[in-house]
Amino acid sequence: MSDTQHSHAFTENDAARDIADVPAIEVINTVAVHLLSAAAVKCGLADDPESQLDLDEARKLINALAGLVTASAPDLGDQHARALRDGLRSVQLAFREASAIPDAPGQGAGEKWTGPVN
Repeated sequence: MSDTQHSHAFTENDAARDIADVPAIEVINTVAVHLLSAAAVKCGLADDPESQLDLDEARKLINALAGLVTASAPDLGDQHARALRDGLRSVQLAFREASAIPDAPGQGAGEKWTGPVN
């Protein structure tokens, strides 16, 4: 094994070991923040909304975020869950605002899991 291959294998093993030490709440929060950030960009809330707006992609990301937040809220505790719910609600509202044809109440992005958002 060359030094490059050995070095690469070493870092992969380190990463695998490191993730084992991370509490589940931190993993869930990190994934949720990534979904939230990506959804915000796809809803047009970033630097270049004309080129980044993609409501089909935003809906998928918001649905995934809503499912994650709803399913994990009891395990996260009130402080973490409330912050994630607030972020989720913000991107759901941004999605509604960006939609040329609004979804019926309860049919919007993520509303299958959260209920209607106004």
